[in-house]
Amino acid sequence: MTARPISESVASLMPRAKAELAELVAFQSVADPAVFPTSECDAAAEWVAGALRAEDFQDVALLDTPDGSRSVYGFLPGPAGAPTVLLYAHYDVQPPLDESAWLSPPFELTERDGRWFGRGSADCKGGFIMHLLALRALRANGGVPVSVKVIVEGSEEQGTGGLEQYAQAHPDLLAADTVVIGDTGNFRVGLPTVTSSLRGMTMLRVRLDTLEGNLHSGQFGGAAPDALAAMIQLLASLRAEDGTTTVDGLTTQGTWDGLQYPEAEFRKDAKVLDGVELIGTGTVADRIWARPAVTVIGIDCPPVIGATPSVQASARAQISLRVPPGGDADAVTKLLTAHLKTRAPWGARVSVEQVGQGQPFRADITSPAYTAMADAMRAAYPGQEMQTSGMGGSIPLCNTLAGLYPEAEILLIGLSEPEAQIHAVNESVSPEELERLSVTEALFLQNYAASKNA
Repeated sequence: MTARPISESVASLMPRAKAELAELVAFQSVADPAVFPTSECDAAAEWVAGALRAEDFQDVALLDTPDGSRSVYGFLPGPAGAPTVLLYAHYDVQPPLDESAWLSPPFELTERDGRWFGRGSADCKGGFIMHLLALRALRANGGVPVSVKVIVEGSEEQGTGGLEQYAQAHPDLLAADTVVIGDTGNFRVGLPTVTSSLRGMTMLRVRLDTLEGNLHSGQFGGAAPDALAAMIQLLASLRAEDGTTTVDGLTTQGTWDGLQYPEAEFRKDAKVLDGVELIGTGTVADRIWARPAVTVIGIDCPPVIGATPSVQASARAQISLRVPPGGDADAVTKLLTAHLKTRAPWGARVSVEQVGQGQPFRADITSPAYTAMADAMRAAYPGQEMQTSGMGGSIPLCNTLAGLYPEAEILLIGLSEPEAQIHAVNESVSPEELERLSVTEALFLQNYAASKNA
């Protein structure tokens, strides 16, 4: 089999893909009504559903999931007896953060320096466009050789579990022989990579209360317990002096034996300032793929502008803790909750609320689907062999699917290589990677169908 007809088809479709991605990026589909109206997510879901209908998908539906979000489902029947492949992406995105720091509007796809910039361009609206490109290329070259289910989630970035709960209540809906999760990325541009493991996560909000109300810091400061100072001390207890995560009872000595991440490359990818040290111990791969990592992702406290000389009565923070493969997110949540409640200083009143959780995931890279993917990547990236890496982020649905369909093979690919800067300002996607990975996915579906018919 030659990859040329597929690659030529994908190349001819790239202008259309750019236009469609621009339409999809324009939706401010942050699945948090406190940030953007839910109508933005609804409009994005309708767009995805319309795109599936235009490709002759059947049973296209907007699924109302228990967390209030909507996932989009569609089914494209293949030849009689063909295997079924589930393709996954999500249309919800992270908030744009500081819009003034973007070099172009976050919800306006903008070409610059050979990349396409916009929130969700790589994570993961681009992943949905990748699926469309692969299917269109196959239809232009003899047809899609497998039955295809597509599921596009509406709240993945929030970690609120709507699709996982829906799938568990409707176990036949997403059943497939193989699942392709289009929400990870190559280790770097041009190096074809499948992700073999994901860290899980738990996300908690902690509130400390020490006073009935704020007090004048001159009159009461020095004796009155300051809730913000208590919060700073509590959060500091989550890390050792070298930055290693330190939650009481949590093991932090995992190691990564696969593809390594040289420190110099990591510093460049993470844009670490000169003279600033990395945190933690062990290899970089150990730290980001095999060990827990705590991050304080938000604090409610008075801004500097307009601050008054007051002792604060209350403070609140949101904490994310990544859980490495082999760990259990439920158990880690209990450990983190206990740590927060017992480590708060001065008898401060503590309340903890869980706002998100997902289990870690480890794939079986010895399965036949990985052989089909390796062959596809070799053809789409001439001269390169498929690599396997970990990923520090979480895709909670993976474990749900593995539990529901233990015989299914699960592969993770995508557009979120380091230069994409997902979750940060100036997120972007490499159009060359979009093109090559779309070719990869199309060839994989051909290879996989052939292996099942052999």
